[in-house]
Amino acid sequence: MSDSTAVRQTETIPEWKRREVDELVSFVEQFESVGVVGVAGIPSRQLQSMRRELHGSASLRVSRNTLTTRALESVGEGFEALTDYVNGQVALVGTDDNPFGLYKQLEESKTPAPISAGEIAPDDILIEEGDTGVDPGPFVGELQQVGASARIMQGSIKVTEDSKVLEAGEPVSEELAGVLGELGIEPKEVGLDLRGVHSDGVFFEPEELAIDADAYQADIETAAAHAQNLAVNAAIATEAVMPALVRTAAGNGRALGLDAAVENRELMTDLIARADTQLRNVAAQIDDEDALPEELTDIEPEPEPEEPVETGEESPEEEPESTSAGDADDNDDDDGDDGAEGLGAMFG
Repeated sequence: MSDSTAVRQTETIPEWKRREVDELVSFVEQFESVGVVGVAGIPSRQLQSMRRELHGSASLRVSRNTLTTRALESVGEGFEALTDYVNGQVALVGTDDNPFGLYKQLEESKTPAPISAGEIAPDDILIEEGDTGVDPGPFVGELQQVGASARIMQGSIKVTEDSKVLEAGEPVSEELAGVLGELGIEPKEVGLDLRGVHSDGVFFEPEELAIDADAYQADIETAAAHAQNLAVNAAIATEAVMPALVRTAAGNGRALGLDAAVENRELMTDLIARADTQLRNVAAQIDDEDALPEELTDIEPEPEPEEPVETGEESPEEEPESTSAGDADDNDDDDGDDGAEGLGAMFG
């Protein structure tokens, strides 16, 4: 086709079509994310209701497929990939939300609807066990004809067990459509069927958007926590890890200073408290009240504020028993004198 022929064809395009294409181009360019949605089978009243539900978060634009295709090709920048999905009854949807949020919103807006004869079942169709609420009559035979286990019981038609009457992907017969309508069963969902989305230079298909956002966020948070823990244990000095590393180092330094009894202004309070506890525990082991100052008599051992450091000394329970009463008397005298002298020197 020559350039002159192309110009003549362009000039023959009606003005209203040019305006429509320009408006479609403006529609595409004003949103962060633009997708193609199928609108087949949606009654006009329900479609208008969906428009109102989307108001404020997304916009819908219905036009002729040829004009929609021309507008997407005119915009370019990857939007032409959406033209592969412009077939049948479709519309453009635009939003400043991310594609995942758009997909979730469209899925949540779908509503149950009855299915007509000749339509393809989107999922297995099940008639559940229970009372149909229909009086005895020919309807029991219709149920049995479509494959449901039904019988007349206690003056009503009842389905005696859950019955799968059609598998997904099979066409619905007129008989089944009538039975489902009588029972009020709506086996399909009606709504905007997202076919593809273009956002920030990236094209997404519905399968890529069908994720559990809450579970995905929880996985990311768990991974981040594990990475933080690994970085702290490996002492990797990064901006995010440094506060935890400093706190860990400060704690380790304080524990070391307490164990080594380093005389430091920040540690003195804890050192004095530990020494006081140790002194009281020693005093609690002395039975001779005369060997103790008044403030240390009749006290019980107290737990030390920190983990006790093993000194290798034997506990009182491990001391060997005296072999004779005489030896015991001698030991008592010696212990009393030494204890009195030691504590006297300590407390003046």
